[in-house]
Amino acid sequence: MIRIVPAVLMVLSAGISHATDIRVVDHEGAAVSTAMVTASPLEAPPADLSDNGYPPHGVTNTAAVTVTRFTNAQGVATLPEADSARLVRVRAQGFVDATTSADTDTASATVVLQKMTPEQHIASFPSNVWLSQLTFGGDAELKKTFQLNCAFCHQQASPFMRNERTVEQWLAVFARMNSYGARLPAEDHQAIAEHLQRELRTLREQPQTVPEPRAWDAFLAEVSMTEWPIGDGFSQMHDFLLHPNGMIYVGDNLFDRLYEVDPESGEYTVYKVPHRADDKVGGILGNRFTVFPKMDNYMGVHSFAVSPRDGNIFITPSMQQALLEFNPTTKAFTIHEMEEGYYPHTIRIDEQDRVWFTLALSSQVAKFERTNGEFTLYDLPARSIKEWLVLKSLPLLFSIDPENRPQPAPDREGTGLPMPYGIDVAPDGRIWVARLYANDLAVIDPATDEVRMIDFPYAGPRRLRADAEGNLWIVAFQDSLLVKYAPESGEFSDYPLPVRNEIPYALNVDRDRGVVWVNGNQSDTLLSFDIATEDWRVYPMPRQRFFTRDVEVSEKDGAVYTSNSHFPSWQTEGGQPTLLRITPPTP
Repeated sequence: MIRIVPAVLMVLSAGISHATDIRVVDHEGAAVSTAMVTASPLEAPPADLSDNGYPPHGVTNTAAVTVTRFTNAQGVATLPEADSARLVRVRAQGFVDATTSADTDTASATVVLQKMTPEQHIASFPSNVWLSQLTFGGDAELKKTFQLNCAFCHQQASPFMRNERTVEQWLAVFARMNSYGARLPAEDHQAIAEHLQRELRTLREQPQTVPEPRAWDAFLAEVSMTEWPIGDGFSQMHDFLLHPNGMIYVGDNLFDRLYEVDPESGEYTVYKVPHRADDKVGGILGNRFTVFPKMDNYMGVHSFAVSPRDGNIFITPSMQQALLEFNPTTKAFTIHEMEEGYYPHTIRIDEQDRVWFTLALSSQVAKFERTNGEFTLYDLPARSIKEWLVLKSLPLLFSIDPENRPQPAPDREGTGLPMPYGIDVAPDGRIWVARLYANDLAVIDPATDEVRMIDFPYAGPRRLRADAEGNLWIVAFQDSLLVKYAPESGEFSDYPLPVRNEIPYALNVDRDRGVVWVNGNQSDTLLSFDIATEDWRVYPMPRQRFFTRDVEVSEKDGAVYTSNSHFPSWQTEGGQPTLLRITPPTP
């Protein structure tokens, strides 16, 4: 009989700094397969954080790199060698976490896991299964409205969100979230507040009604994960770029910083995005986050794309009428001023080195010609006279000081805010755009400048990507669907996600391998869909409340990258944003 202690039972030493086998068993000594084994340095490398808690411009630090492996059928996971002692956390569904330490000369160790009580087990479930039990009084459309406007920055039904609140407290939350940028219709505030207050209380009192999450799969034993902690609990690591030079560039949206991460060494260097002397925090949108103790976003670093010609990086600054350019060789920033358009959002670059990006507030698509530095704006059609008037009034509205600027009352149709969001360049060179609130797609032919609109028969097309055949893959945000659109036939196909009540934010397509990767930001997962076989795989995240907004794919080995962009970051496990790499099994 094995003695029950959640720690190391056996250690074998052989040489200096080598791989470590972690064997995981239950209290009866039976192997626990598909247990998550995560190792992080016992002592984080020293860091220069002298700029308001962040690295100064141009200063290089080393991240406390964390690695995760999963146990095989024999309950064994192998951790790669390390240069220093590590803290090892073992997590398995239905078991209490256990931790131990491993020195550089630890060859093997055994960890015993204790079964959770029923109460502990339910409390460990991710947000999506709790959210699945909120019915909003049986009003499915009201729930979709809530999800559209209240689930694009953080998880819903997480432990923090499940706390008891009065109706009045929920109404105050809605007012604050709308001031941040949500568009929850005022007419729905009272009903949603009452449903949340009542239904979350019922779930707390009757947690046994919450369904179990999907079990982790055996294929995970072939998966490796690596995390690079960057920023702090106030950062928002929004989008990022896997650059051909081998570096990963991550943007901190709330602190106007660009992190250049070397995945080989774990070193990262921070570059502060410049702004004009008369710019104010919050840019032309105004400071929406006055309750935060620190904030440094004059530009609002958002989305990234790399030039195929010279490797320069183009970045949308969502809080300015501009486009940013960063030279990764000289480390110099250039601000390209725009006279029109509001809220530069998602960005792509075509083979002709033309920069395309959506303008989310003014319902436009911008093209930047690098050859002459000129912008061309494509107006996407308004859905009504009222919406046309709202869009045409934007220059007048933005001429008013943000603190006194009137805000149009949001409605369920998003009138005045069709919001062109995701954008991609298809293999044939056409530009495709998804309008989130309008539930439609736009296609632009760069050869003729023709703009054509296509109705999207699902709710919430957020981000999209084209595959190697020119088909469009789109997430239907509120409908928990992956959708394919075939331009040649005009047909849509939908694929339900393999987890309950997920609200997928974005996706990317591995064109070489025919795999679609989808952000599972409510279920602490990343989801892969094989286009040929239509098979799903589910990858659990190494931290709870891991909210992701983008995916990048390595052409070399098919590894995928994402960032933990939960807002606020302090709600995530450990209060630490990270860049994550997942290396899937080799086909």
